Amino acid sequence: MTTNVADIGLIGLAVMGQNLVLNMNDHGFTVSVFNRTVEKVDTFIKGPAKGTNVIGTHSLKEFIATLKRPRKMMFMIRAGTAVDMLIEECLPYLEKGDIIIDGGNSHYPDTERRYAALKDKGILFIGAGVSGGEEGARHGPSIMPGGNMEAWPVIKPIFQAIAAKSEDGTPCCDWVGNGGAGHYVKMVHNGIEYGDMQIICESYQLLTNLLNLEPLELQKIYAKWNEGKLDSYLIEITSQIFAHKDEDGAPLVDKILDVAGQKGTGKWTGISALDLGLPVTLIGEAVFARCLSALKEERAEVSRHFEGPKETFSGNRDALIQDIHDALYASKIISYAQGFMLMKAASMENNWDLQYGSIALMWRGGCIIRSRFLGDIKKAYDNNPKLLNLLLDDFFNKEIKSVEKGFRKVVAAGAEFGIPTPCISTALSFFDGYRSSRLPANLLQAQRDFFGAHTYERIDAPRGKFFHTNWTGTGGKTSSTSYNV
Repeated sequence: MTTNVADIGLIGLAVMGQNLVLNMNDHGFTVSVFNRTVEKVDTFIKGPAKGTNVIGTHSLKEFIATLKRPRKMMFMIRAGTAVDMLIEECLPYLEKGDIIIDGGNSHYPDTERRYAALKDKGILFIGAGVSGGEEGARHGPSIMPGGNMEAWPVIKPIFQAIAAKSEDGTPCCDWVGNGGAGHYVKMVHNGIEYGDMQIICESYQLLTNLLNLEPLELQKIYAKWNEGKLDSYLIEITSQIFAHKDEDGAPLVDKILDVAGQKGTGKWTGISALDLGLPVTLIGEAVFARCLSALKEERAEVSRHFEGPKETFSGNRDALIQDIHDALYASKIISYAQGFMLMKAASMENNWDLQYGSIALMWRGGCIIRSRFLGDIKKAYDNNPKLLNLLLDDFFNKEIKSVEKGFRKVVAAGAEFGIPTPCISTALSFFDGYRSSRLPANLLQAQRDFFGAHTYERIDAPRGKFFHTNWTGTGGKTSSTSYNV
């Protein structure tokens, strides 16, 4: 049995795992692999890994014996109890100072728990978000590591070597923070990804329903958009999707059932936003849009009872296309502004000290949400690390103002012609609410005090001083305790 020769080991030989191994091998690292279904190990060694220095093993004991000390092993397996079970199976073979890296999409509270439990045993645990899909894993993903800081100097050379690089050669991988910070940032990344995909889909439905555009026409529009402010991986692949034909020569996209799946990271982002009291509305609506798509049979039935507006668009075609572009761009800015608001609140709550410019750089290449304006986000936080909100940065302030007119026109057109725009609409609603110095919450708080004696603050009194009114004359002077969840 070969012992103590592998720089790192990886367990889980699905597509992402295999491609990460080949990526590490390309960069000169000796990698040992194991998979619970051991036939996959042999298939991998004889197939994609043939001719490489990758070491195949057939048991955990054999796998761990191949690793140099301190042992570094990465899990690329399904999140949840499978990770806990694998950790327990590995522990008898490990020593203090060994490193376990969970590279799956684990929920960050699980990572916090595992980090603390393994720290007590002397094992260094890392929760590393990995983004970029199979192509990114093979040629350079975005990697977001967090957990036990003691492990970072040991794994840094490997992770930064295999990560994507920004234009100036900086790796799209840096230390995020302790505990579950890495998986939290990856969770928000995925939430933003949900939002990005949904606003693109809404722009697609607007273009198709209002202008009756065919896929090849759409391909040209999105390809053009990808040359400008909307330059991003998701716009690029959207253009390619519209150009792809089925075996019969017809556009494949038109034959795909309109039911979207999801694996939970968008939902977790929404739940975290609710827990922290942050209005991350666009990601929330993106999750609900997928839920609505899943009600295919119900929607089909309801569509037979409600026709919707019968008006057809008769305005300027090119102007509408530009307005949809502007609404998509504005919504994207709002989505990122909300995402960074959420990370800021979570960082304060968990004492993570997240570096937002560094996070933007990590997302600049390799990952699914990589786009041109992530460089502008990095500049915004480099200019002001304590920036309250991206919308207050000079660049983004100017950009939103430049597209606001088209933004409003598109939301109005969606309502007028009966085309759902849940994410674009909520982006505009958030923008209008966030820029309002006074909202109708004064009435809401009066209602709460009326029926539940929940008290209220006054504009002519210091913040933190609460009042109660006997609105009916029969309610008495006793008020409820003032608190917020």
